[in-house]
Amino acid sequence: MTMKPVRHAERLEIRYDAQHWLLLKRLRSKAVKLMEILRRATITAIIHGSIARGDVNPGSDVDVFIPNPPSSFIIETALERADVSTNRRLIVQATPYYAVKGYIEIDKQQVISFPLVKMRRIERDFYPFGGASALSMLRGGRRVKGVDKRLMLIEPTKSGHIESSIVGREGETAKLLHISIETVFDRVHALLRRDKVGRTGVFITRELTSDETFEMVLRKLAEAKPEVRRRLKLYEK
Repeated sequence: MTMKPVRHAERLEIRYDAQHWLLLKRLRSKAVKLMEILRRATITAIIHGSIARGDVNPGSDVDVFIPNPPSSFIIETALERADVSTNRRLIVQATPYYAVKGYIEIDKQQVISFPLVKMRRIERDFYPFGGASALSMLRGGRRVKGVDKRLMLIEPTKSGHIESSIVGREGETAKLLHISIETVFDRVHALLRRDKVGRTGVFITRELTSDETFEMVLRKLAEAKPEVRRRLKLYEK
């Protein structure tokens, strides 16, 4: 079910039942397994979204992100050595102006993503905006603040969380999450627009064949598409 933005709402306290805590533990275990595989290859990763915040549901994805990736070969080799099979490998660019990213889909629920170009601050801030946790934080059972797709700020408590709308509270939210206010306004605008006009198409989604590397396909896309070429050059310094 699509989560619709909430423009006005009181602060609500949500208490988790035993099933919720068990689901959170199971999903976090999956995230820890993938992050430990990457750590053994000296690759630092984070988990972001509801698993970091704690407000999971049965449809929650295990989204592992590598902020400063080595070559894709090292990432894929780490997975192969751990006997982790992959379903699909994709290159995705949401819009002509957003960073090009690589996606390694383990299954329908688990994915590892990483930037193929240098990211702007507003793109880096996307992760703490939604809530992001390092491996050590997951191991310690910590949950973090972050904003869900309803534009509700999730603030963990011992028994669950408190949620409240961030619409009209963008400056306060930016300070609380230690991110730029531009990022908060960007996400609010994007999610409210999506709610009004519906989900728009992704600029590029390119599935890799078994004999292609991410770097190889990125070069092909840059040669074929001026938008990709401009995005690569714009922030390469």
